[in-house]
Amino acid sequence: MRHLLKALPPVHELQKNERFKRFMDQFGIDQLNLTAVLSNVLNDVRQLILKNEWSGPEPGNEGFLNEIFLKLEQSILQQYSYTLKNVINATGTILHTNLGRARLSEQAVKHVTEIARQYSNLEYKLIEGERGSRHTHVEELIKRITGAEAAMVVNNNAAAVYIILRALAYEKEVIVSRGQLVEIGGSFRISSIMEESGARLVEVGTTNKTHLYDYEKALNEETRMILKVHTSNFKVMGFTESVETEELAELAVKHEQVIFYEDLGSGVLYDFRKHGIGDEPVVGEVLKMGADLVSFSGDKLLGGPQAGIIAGKKKLIDQLKKHQLARVLRVDKMTLAALEGTLMHYAKGKEELTNIPVVRDLLAGEEELKHRTEAFVEKLEKASDRYQCSIIEGTSQVGGGTMPDVELPTYVAALTHKELTAEKVAALLRTKPSPAIVVRIQKEEIQIDLRTVSDEEEALLVKALAELV
Repeated sequence: MRHLLKALPPVHELQKNERFKRFMDQFGIDQLNLTAVLSNVLNDVRQLILKNEWSGPEPGNEGFLNEIFLKLEQSILQQYSYTLKNVINATGTILHTNLGRARLSEQAVKHVTEIARQYSNLEYKLIEGERGSRHTHVEELIKRITGAEAAMVVNNNAAAVYIILRALAYEKEVIVSRGQLVEIGGSFRISSIMEESGARLVEVGTTNKTHLYDYEKALNEETRMILKVHTSNFKVMGFTESVETEELAELAVKHEQVIFYEDLGSGVLYDFRKHGIGDEPVVGEVLKMGADLVSFSGDKLLGGPQAGIIAGKKKLIDQLKKHQLARVLRVDKMTLAALEGTLMHYAKGKEELTNIPVVRDLLAGEEELKHRTEAFVEKLEKASDRYQCSIIEGTSQVGGGTMPDVELPTYVAALTHKELTAEKVAALLRTKPSPAIVVRIQKEEIQIDLRTVSDEEEALLVKALAELV
């Protein structure tokens, strides 16, 4: 063991090797950082020798040097590769939370790139030549699309709920139906957010039934807000009753100090109900019904970046903008650019909406998906003889905690590899090609749902499957 340790080359000798210098140029790493990686590689080898677990060539010959530089290259690739990577989502789940939810439109992506690359008028009035507000860039669009008096944006909808409660109902009572005390992803609960905000929760009604008189009985001089939470991530079926938005708005009007705030969660700007898809309320309709404030997500059914959008009465929005938390929760220029790019589609009208991937994928028809799937299978069979392929009817999920009861009819390509299990194929697709590919497995088959796969990604998917070993 000692003679092996003594034969280990010192770092300064390895630095003179042409491969060390080549790696510096190839990977763009300076000498200091590459030396640190090399030292770690040598230390790992030293520990294996001490444990009598080293199975490679002995130190002192060319084979050992080759092994060291192979390990060095592997370490470089591991340490200096981005962990955030592109993924082809072949699961059919449109708002796949684990895969980043909504994809941005090409126009929104272009706008983000332009704003990120250059300086911008983020907080500067070009005409007046003076300091401006970042709120203005999307506020006018939100007002135009929803009919709100004013609007602002924070970093997500949970933040929107928090700042509204903190700024407008601190140490005051907020009435919520027990059937709406929801929990969203990551164990974040409305009740917990309210507790953190300093507002006092007043529960009314029961899990399945809440009546108008429940709210009326709870009102007193300490009441500051009636909060309606849209149950976008679950459905209560059967013997149920809830109070409509109009009724709660009218009740709040009768008590001047009471704000009626509706947390819409998903945030719908286009009425998917016209296509028989879900029953999500449109933001503009809720405001017309009398809500003083609404909040909703940017990266769900709206189809934009992660953001919490607040719209409603100007006097209340102005209070929120002036609150100290507005700076804590504000979004950056790239989020604003992505949101502005997405909202512009809505502002332009119907013809532009299918440029938003979420809208396009939701509205994709069965026949279109069937034809695409048939063509995909035909291409795969020409490219590889390793699969048994069939086309079957299936359903796509909306995902992202939205429309939990909606199943979108689709067609999927069901694939069975002649040598590999479905689990092995799925694992190889996740780890081998670039971009990575995520599929779903059912009945020991790989199932490809093209609803969430673009035309460009289709070719990459066929290539990856054909070359899989």
